[in-house]
Amino acid sequence: MKWLIALFLALLLAWPSLAQTPPQQKIDDLVRLLQDPEIRTWLENGAPRPAGATAAAATVNGPSSDLAAWESSTRARLDQTLAAFPRIPSEISAAAVRIREDAVSSGYAPVFIILAGLLALGLAAEWIYRRTQRFSNLVIRELAPVAVFAITMAIVFFAFNWPPLVRVVLLAYISAFVLYRVGSVLIALALVEQPASRVRAHIILGIAAFAMATVLAGGYTGVDPAVSDAVSLGFSVLVLVLASEAVWSSRHIPVSRKILLTAFLVIVWMFWCLDLKGLFWLSLYALLLPEALRAVGRAAASLSPADPHSLRGVLIVRGARALAVAAALGWLALVWQFNPDSLGHMNPTVAAIFYGLLKSVVVLLIADLAWQIAKTWIDRSMAAAEQSGGMSPAEAARRARFRTLLPIFRHALAAMVIVMTGLIVLSELGVEIGPLLAGAGVFGVALGFGSQTLVKDVISGIFYMLDDAFRVGEYIQASSYKGTVEGFSLRSVRLRHHRGPVYTVPFGELGAVQNMSRDWAVVKFIISVAYDTDVAQVKKLTKAVGKELQKDPEFEPLIIETLKMKGVEKFGDYGIDLSFGMMLKPSQFQSMIRRRAYAMIREAFQQNGISFAHPMVQVGGEEKDGAAAAMALRSQQIQTAAAEGVNASPQS
Repeated sequence: MKWLIALFLALLLAWPSLAQTPPQQKIDDLVRLLQDPEIRTWLENGAPRPAGATAAAATVNGPSSDLAAWESSTRARLDQTLAAFPRIPSEISAAAVRIREDAVSSGYAPVFIILAGLLALGLAAEWIYRRTQRFSNLVIRELAPVAVFAITMAIVFFAFNWPPLVRVVLLAYISAFVLYRVGSVLIALALVEQPASRVRAHIILGIAAFAMATVLAGGYTGVDPAVSDAVSLGFSVLVLVLASEAVWSSRHIPVSRKILLTAFLVIVWMFWCLDLKGLFWLSLYALLLPEALRAVGRAAASLSPADPHSLRGVLIVRGARALAVAAALGWLALVWQFNPDSLGHMNPTVAAIFYGLLKSVVVLLIADLAWQIAKTWIDRSMAAAEQSGGMSPAEAARRARFRTLLPIFRHALAAMVIVMTGLIVLSELGVEIGPLLAGAGVFGVALGFGSQTLVKDVISGIFYMLDDAFRVGEYIQASSYKGTVEGFSLRSVRLRHHRGPVYTVPFGELGAVQNMSRDWAVVKFIISVAYDTDVAQVKKLTKAVGKELQKDPEFEPLIIETLKMKGVEKFGDYGIDLSFGMMLKPSQFQSMIRRRAYAMIREAFQQNGISFAHPMVQVGGEEKDGAAAAMALRSQQIQTAAAEGVNASPQS
């Protein structure tokens, strides 16, 4: 609600500053005086200055003279405006009579009948268009009929050669009516769920549009400028009262905020009354611009068929917001230019700072738009690079390199945009950046000598990237650090160890890098079996296990060469060491495939009676055979005695 109120207040209060043009009668009188020979001779020779004028001008100068001139002109204008209130009815009546005589003398109907006819034609064309066209987009569905309404009235208006006063009045009120229709659509879109606020906003907008048309037409139909100011002041008070009432009738605003918002509206109104147009618009932008930019962004996003987060969507939404801010700045510069009595405008230093700030805002808008486009492209490229399924190894490698280089490029681009934007803004504000650049160069050299380690890290990182030594997602080992590469900065790399810890290692400390995830990897392991094992049978079983492992749909894409037994590695203390190996694509599933191979080999060995080697300790010397024979004899005697006892029991 507050930004709509501020918008209507701005439209009403700002228009008279541009609408106060001298009447045609006074312009004709001025031209006639300039053509008089005596006046022309007097102007060519120069007007005589009264005595003491030079001394008075010399004594009154500097900022105090600007303040005094502004105070006296503002006081005089306010006195004339207040004194002109009683003359409003007579001036309006005289202007109406002049307009009627101008229309009737040229063979036309009164201007109000002509205006009613134009509005009727526009509404009829709009009704036909609404009956024949259908749009799914809400913004287009509401704004397109208004465009048809305005175009129809414009065609009819320009088809006739209206009398001068009739032309001005028709143009003023037609423009006000079109502005009211467009504003009504925006109100309906912004206040869909607030019907009471929507009604108040329509009333305020209607009064503001009528006031603007009346003041603008009065300036061209011979109404005294003081009377036009009085009419504008009266309407401004009415709009201020309605805006304050809208604030206090809202149930969603706290009481403390209502008080502050009402006081702010009063201050803005006082800025306009005191002819401080610059402060008036700056204050109004502080209230209006944030909500207006959000509304423009939503409208642009709804009008664009592209994804708001896509490159095209960001360009449309950010571009629309940038155009809205640029239009606001252009209007502010135009108001400043048309308000020469302002204190800031008369001071060259303040004027230079003002225009420098306007240019700086434009530079910031361009920089923000460029950065958002570049950032969106980088983010989308990184998201696409994350999807590496179902593509060739060359394409997967290219995308992995993208994931590695794009974050570094984004950081470097952000630093470059910030530095360049800061330098351009300082230049627009009048700061000499040449000495600043020279000093920055000297400081950079001194900083380079004082921070050799930092420079070493940055340069080492650049060469690691140029050599394509590692990429994001690859497992590397360098010096005493190893882990999966998770990301980069300008001076360090972030490694995730397979047990969880994260290492942030400067590039200068990496040294030689061992990349374990590039192209292919060979997995080897040793299994010890008993000395009486048939090695040929083990080889056949291993081959069968390799074929079964390669048939697994989960592991088949990752296997380059399946599991094989390489041969006897060595004779150990407790058995024969056999070597096994397989060639896999680099991935995080290598250990999983190895563990699955272990389980399948153990199962195959158990099913075929192949035992694994295990430690054995033999105790005894040369008498071990006699002891064994004695134990065997003793065991045989025990078994014989048991058999005899079983046979004798039935006889008893």
